[in-house]
Amino acid sequence: MAELLKGKPVADAMIARMRETAEALKEKNVDPTLCVVRVGERADDLSYEKGVIKRCEQVGVTLKQVILPEAVTQAEFEEAFEAVNRDPKVHGILLFRPLPKTLDAERIRSLFDPRKDVDGWTDGSLAGVYANTDLGFAPCTAQAVIEILRFYGIDPKGKRATVIGRSLVIGRPVSMLLMHANATVTTCHTRTVDVPAIAREADILVCAAGVMKSVTEDFVNPDQIVVDVGIHWDEAKGGLSGDVDFDRVSPVVSAITPVPGGVGSITTCVLLDHVLKAAGR
Repeated sequence: MAELLKGKPVADAMIARMRETAEALKEKNVDPTLCVVRVGERADDLSYEKGVIKRCEQVGVTLKQVILPEAVTQAEFEEAFEAVNRDPKVHGILLFRPLPKTLDAERIRSLFDPRKDVDGWTDGSLAGVYANTDLGFAPCTAQAVIEILRFYGIDPKGKRATVIGRSLVIGRPVSMLLMHANATVTTCHTRTVDVPAIAREADILVCAAGVMKSVTEDFVNPDQIVVDVGIHWDEAKGGLSGDVDFDRVSPVVSAITPVPGGVGSITTCVLLDHVLKAAGR
């Protein structure tokens, strides 16, 4: 049976480290502050927001909230957003997406200061990921993959890494982060021929295609480390499942992240780590 790369030990270690960072910043009269901007009352937004509030309390990050009605106009939204975007006391902004179709998301993204984009949404942040600079931040889930590997002592240097998925949210940025860590990276997507054969050659396999249980034992090898980024509601199971068919893959591979309890469990920690880094800058 594969070693389980659980997220909780990673989160616990990050929280302990971040508490010290937050205290050090406050000693320098810097109050690390995150502002949550939410439109409407989507259940998934409220659930994630609840987790963010808890993490802020654990770490010592000040939380502000800007809650706008579903019927907010573009002008009203921009006025409210720009107030926190320009506020020097706000170091990071978490903007819940998708935004209502009545709002121009591309226009809003262009206004967003990448130095406060702690969730890695802006073009500036993505450019920073590709160029390996301090402009903006990587998307939290992509960075969470790297945090898990680092915590468990898995150095990508010299290893073959395959990423299944090429979205701007996970696939492409995590490919770049792995490359910056000196892995040799292959990115597979819907037009890739014979994905299982390519995946089997990898030392590290990151599954981020967004298709439940699409990765089976045909994709893996016994020495492989599998990081499952997917999260889906599995009607048959009555619970959450990932992109990996865990029951079929875990007996074969060397190590694997569970779903739930893996990558997803540390994304809020990564978010707050980004806030502290923004405050430190």
